[in-house]
Amino acid sequence: MIGLTKSEEIILLAIWRLNDDAYGVKIRKHLLETIDFNITYGTLYSYLDQLVKKEYVEKNSGEPTPERGGRRKIFYKVSALGINALKKSQELQKTLWEGIGNFAIDSK
Repeated sequence: MIGLTKSEEIILLAIWRLNDDAYGVKIRKHLLETIDFNITYGTLYSYLDQLVKKEYVEKNSGEPTPERGGRRKIFYKVSALGINALKKSQELQKTLWEGIGNFAIDSK
């Protein structure tokens, strides 16, 4: 299994939280509003393409809408491999932080 970068992990978690409403604009807005993670659309779509290639994310086209000039939205969903990658990432973080108190970093 290929490990996740921190940005990939953040984007995967945003997709998971947004569930069936995870498309580019919503993902970017969610990241900005929840954790002040300001990412350009170009960078976001680059990460999304990487996550699709790694098979951590599945993408599907929605129905065309008049508001978008008949274009379809691309929706993203975390795959079973993606969920497994998130679990491993969470386990790694727990292991790395195990035994370190909340204020241990401030004392050095």
